[in-house]
Amino acid sequence: MIFYPKIFSSLKGYKREKFFSDLNAGLIVGIVALPIALAYAIASGVSPDRGLITAIVGGFVISLLGGSRVQIGGPAGAFIVVIYSIVQQHGLDGLFIATFMAGIILVLMGLFRMGAIIRFIPYPIVIGFMSAIALIIFTTQLNDFFGITLAAGDDSAPDFFGKWQQFFKNIQSINIHSFAIGVITIVFIIFVPRLVKKIPGSLVAIILTTFAVSYFELDVSTIGSKYENLTTVIPKPQLPSFSLEKIQLLIQPAFTLAFLGAIESLLSAMVADGVVGGNHRSNTELISQGITNMVLPFFGGIPAAGQIAKTMTNIRSGGKTPVSGMIHSVVIFLVMLLFMNYARLIPMACMAGILITVAYKMSEWHTFRGFLKYPKSDGAVLLTTFFLTLFFDLSIAIQVGLLLAMVLFLKRVTETTNIEVFKAQQDKDSETDSQTMFDTYFQNMKIPKGVDIYEIKGPYFFGVAHRFNEIVREGLKDTYVRILRMRRVPFIDSTGLKNIENLYERFKEENIQLIFSGVHPTALEDLKKSGLYDKVGAENIFDDIVPALKRAKDIVETTKEKQKKTRLKVKAGEDN
Repeated sequence: MIFYPKIFSSLKGYKREKFFSDLNAGLIVGIVALPIALAYAIASGVSPDRGLITAIVGGFVISLLGGSRVQIGGPAGAFIVVIYSIVQQHGLDGLFIATFMAGIILVLMGLFRMGAIIRFIPYPIVIGFMSAIALIIFTTQLNDFFGITLAAGDDSAPDFFGKWQQFFKNIQSINIHSFAIGVITIVFIIFVPRLVKKIPGSLVAIILTTFAVSYFELDVSTIGSKYENLTTVIPKPQLPSFSLEKIQLLIQPAFTLAFLGAIESLLSAMVADGVVGGNHRSNTELISQGITNMVLPFFGGIPAAGQIAKTMTNIRSGGKTPVSGMIHSVVIFLVMLLFMNYARLIPMACMAGILITVAYKMSEWHTFRGFLKYPKSDGAVLLTTFFLTLFFDLSIAIQVGLLLAMVLFLKRVTETTNIEVFKAQQDKDSETDSQTMFDTYFQNMKIPKGVDIYEIKGPYFFGVAHRFNEIVREGLKDTYVRILRMRRVPFIDSTGLKNIENLYERFKEENIQLIFSGVHPTALEDLKKSGLYDKVGAENIFDDIVPALKRAKDIVETTKEKQKKTRLKVKAGEDN
């Protein structure tokens, strides 16, 4: 079944003990998720209440319909750069349209059973763009962390280098109080969990820094001074303003959001499986993510996905079923309803400190550095994706990274496909005696003169076809039969089949017979479908090399006999 939410199987035999375990986990995760939801929304260029709406609505729907029993959803760090770019270029309506389209794409990915395919995204690409996103997030928070006031007419720069230039241009306006709050926030985030494991340091930092700013009337930027009209309730559903022109402009960002959402959610679910010993339903997870992102725009939310950090917090806190994720959303809703007015007093430097620690964890710099010691091809993919994300655009980085990864993969596969050539010994003084090599394989079985054997070991696809052509050209002139041994060829693609067909036609013109030996069942099916099986003839296709060699020997003797008779007739004609 493509779509079967985990909640249906998780609630079978659901008992009181499980509920209290889920309740405890939901309360803790809700508290942990609260500051992160605020921070992600701010970093994305939207008001913080939209982060809470996303955590409430998105988190609830993901848990209700998802394919993992412990997955926690909400606004994700991987989306920040893309959301910020969309909002800057197309406004909130553009973001809602892109989010809705990304939801449709995710649903289609699930319906077409692409949950397993998405796992094959090369890890260097994931690390490359995640590290770049982390660096961009860090860069966007410099002004708030240091309390820098931009000069008159100096609007916020949208690009990576522009923000650094802007930072150094206005560095003389550093607010020492904001800087102190940012540093204190990072210190609390690092050390509070070491003292009290179940209380997030970010929440402690928010409470204490907000109290300090209010009590001492510090002159620092706060959420209330930067954002007006923050809502304290879930807004009524409203239809986003759709237009064909906007849909065309936003189709590429929508694909990027869907791609990131799929990777983020499925990676999170896979990590959770490894910890709890479960088995998530990947296609159901994709469909649930899609439905969530189709629903969120109607409530003014931003894109949502499963999150590894919150999911792991849920597991460690005792979460057993999707109920814990639904409770976490209810907790955030109650906080929004009761305490949103106090959120206006939270200093922006505190939010910046939270995001800087998030960026540090997201960067995975240990893994990044480790990949540079791996094969050069992996390092090339990693660095290409990383720098393209920084200098250009995440969509371009992913596309080029995937293309480069595929090209390098095909190069590796081509290099691992080995082609061995065996020929009858033509010269006793020859340094290379392929007959001797052949003897070691086939127990002194002789290769008849005029017969070449080509053994291909590996996939026969377009990357190998050209190399095989070059090897065949080097074949001996006095050749009557060429045996193609394919017992280790798992498949042949269309280019490979066309290549063999062209070789067959060329051999036919040169009076050389093509024989297949030991064809792998899958490759044999490919030969039949292409029509090559019938062209070559069943009498020239064998399961084993022994009958193939016998057939080759008969063809050589018959051909030589015909040539002898032809020469005798020509000679007799000349004598007359």
